[in-house]
Amino acid sequence: MNRFDERSALVVVDLQNDFADPSGGLAVADGGQVVPRVNDLVAMAVEAGAFVVATQDWHRAVTPHFEKDGGTWPVHCVAGTWGAELHPGVRLPPDAPRIRKGIAGEDGYSAFTVRDPASGEDTATELESLLRGRGIERLVVCGLATDYCVKETALDGARLGFEVEVVAEAVAAVNLGLEDGERAFAEMSEAGVRIA
Repeated sequence: MNRFDERSALVVVDLQNDFADPSGGLAVADGGQVVPRVNDLVAMAVEAGAFVVATQDWHRAVTPHFEKDGGTWPVHCVAGTWGAELHPGVRLPPDAPRIRKGIAGEDGYSAFTVRDPASGEDTATELESLLRGRGIERLVVCGLATDYCVKETALDGARLGFEVEVVAEAVAAVNLGLEDGERAFAEMSEAGVRIA
């Protein structure tokens, strides 16, 4: 079976400067090295007539998501800054939609949902409706980071009934804990996500 056709979508997760560039606010080791692999996937997807969509963290300057405001993470991907922009090497189709997460201060790990940090309530992003509206059945997921946004996007996609594949050489992990990336692959596999 071909990886891409008109019933498939490539989801490029958070391939942003703050994650992919070594000087970024939350740089992922080897994050920039996935860019050429992602570009190869984009080219294959476009050639096959597949849908391509990108996600971006898009945080407020003050949000409970950030360590300085009581959260977990250093400041990263603040809306409108260099860090929030997609890595300049990424070659997306000009009409590829961008799903922005965390706009209203939410935690936004999955491309499908954001979570209110106070109430814990999940709210859907527009991604599922975009995919359903195009008759998409299969997702190919790549980007950053394996152990957070890639994993949560893949797990949600599988939970929603999509066939999901994560391309191992087109992702990289934060690895806050030793081997978090490997644990993420195992968790995704157990949920029925194909690791290619």
